[in-house]
Amino acid sequence: MHDWLSTLAPEPSWLFLIIAAIALVESLAVVGLVIPGVVLITAAASLAGHYDLSIKLVLIAAFIGAVIGDGVSFLLGYTQRERVPSLWPFNRHPEWLARGARFFQRYGVLSVLIGRFVGPVRPIVPLIAGMLHMRPLTFVWSNVGSALLWAPAYVLPGYLLGSTWRQLLTLPAGSERWLIVLALTVIALALVFSLLRHQLTREGRVYRRLAAFSRDRPWRHRLWGALSSSHQGGEFPLASLALLIVGLSALSGWTLWVLEHNGPLPMDRQLQGMIAAITLPAVQRATEWLAEAGDTLGVIALVLPWSLWLLYRRQQAVTLHLLGGLGVIALANTLFKHLAGRVRPNIPDYLSDSNSYPSAHTSTAVVLYGLAAAFIAEALPSRHRAMAYWIAILICVPMALSRLTLGVHWFSDLVGGALLGLVVCALVRISYHRFATRPVARAPWLRLASASLALLMARLAWLPPV
Repeated sequence: MHDWLSTLAPEPSWLFLIIAAIALVESLAVVGLVIPGVVLITAAASLAGHYDLSIKLVLIAAFIGAVIGDGVSFLLGYTQRERVPSLWPFNRHPEWLARGARFFQRYGVLSVLIGRFVGPVRPIVPLIAGMLHMRPLTFVWSNVGSALLWAPAYVLPGYLLGSTWRQLLTLPAGSERWLIVLALTVIALALVFSLLRHQLTREGRVYRRLAAFSRDRPWRHRLWGALSSSHQGGEFPLASLALLIVGLSALSGWTLWVLEHNGPLPMDRQLQGMIAAITLPAVQRATEWLAEAGDTLGVIALVLPWSLWLLYRRQQAVTLHLLGGLGVIALANTLFKHLAGRVRPNIPDYLSDSNSYPSAHTSTAVVLYGLAAAFIAEALPSRHRAMAYWIAILICVPMALSRLTLGVHWFSDLVGGALLGLVVCALVRISYHRFATRPVARAPWLRLASASLALLMARLAWLPPV
């Protein structure tokens, strides 16, 4: 594999320039709309991780490229304000400028910060900011601040993948070239998809022609209406987007740090020694209950009454996203544990085939109670929504700490699990925003909570831990 990578990949020293160039091009007006920057920056960062290049220099290169790209777009709009609408491709797609202007007017100064992470307007907002003569000093601060967040969010996941790919797979002989072909195919498909994506929007030429074609026959018109209708309602969940960006960056950085130590961190051993000194029987029993409440059977007991009620009220979007989030976190825990291969402090029989990082109990609790709090908060008055999240936190923290008391996890496992759970929560909430067709119904909280607790008590009394 190394020989093939060496022949196809650029020299390691060139990767810094390549990463800066990709970040720059992705931020340029118009060009960034058709260049799959996420795919390219991930591929370049993966190579940097594979060659074990300095992560600090990689981040600096991405940061500089992003700042320059937005700066050039701003300067173009600032100096060519009158000419931009008549230039290609804006003279053929004026809706691109209109979309960026609406976004800028809605979020003001924050549009530069937010827009860097919102694909359809990412390369347009700096241009619009220049055309509307945003104060240059204000733009500079927004540009630098957004680039400081963007660089780790986009670079660290790829760098982590490149630095740990050998631990992900044991490749059979002769499979290297096919993996490279597959990777090139994925990049090519991403390029094609990126070029077609704008043609299939409501303003695109292909979309307009298909719409015109559908008017010739009634059945075509009905089919086209069903396919082109949008289920998205309300404003885009910017809080979930911010959580995804910050959580993914923190998870990638934390995982790299854990893998670099190839064992427990110094603080892990210190905290483990402190926890081991706690010998109160009541604490030990409580941690055993929490361990069983957070395993597979315990989660099923807690979720079952709520899922049945949601289905009864035809809240399919909530049900599918809640169960889907639990399925995704189970898969993510399996992959991360295989990737890290970290040994537990103590290994009971029922965990003999399970690795330590990250804590599955912690990540599952964050997804379960975090999503429950988010969905419940939607049905509450705004002044009471914070309470739902505080209750979720008060449940998740003891659940996580119980893993230390049992001695089956290091503290860094809990942190990794919490970050992984937050990333999945953000992804589920963003997806739910796209597919939700009705508001969340008010639930009979007391009856459902009582039913969940009854099932959980039955699970604790009669079923062994899994």
